[in-house]
Amino acid sequence: MMEAKILEFIQSRPVAVVGASADRAKYGNIVLRNLRDRGWTVYAINPRAEMIEGEPAYPNLAACPQTPGLAVMVTPPEVTRQVLDEAAAAGVGRIWMQPGAGDAAAIARANELGLELIHDACIMVAAARHDR
Repeated sequence: MMEAKILEFIQSRPVAVVGASADRAKYGNIVLRNLRDRGWTVYAINPRAEMIEGEPAYPNLAACPQTPGLAVMVTPPEVTRQVLDEAAAAGVGRIWMQPGAGDAAAIARANELGLELIHDACIMVAAARHDR
């Protein structure tokens, strides 16, 4: 059951990486590059950046050129909790909380909003497992 859900999530396009970073040492950048290198359409979400890895960065999910099918959270839990409401309002129905991005309150809020959720699993590991 969980593998089927993971497969549905990683097939969602486009993907928004919330917490994308221009710093190549940070997970927000590593996740962004990893997913782009797989050929996925990925939007970088960072309100303080205009460009990340040579592509436009967007201040929030609503600013993306297409509604993301999945938002990957690479943010601290307090930021994740705030972005969940934004995701629901923007029509982004699937949320992937990278390890450390969620907490009990964030998980509860995602459930309250009716968002589909995967948490405490790494999307890069899941994507690699399904590449085989």
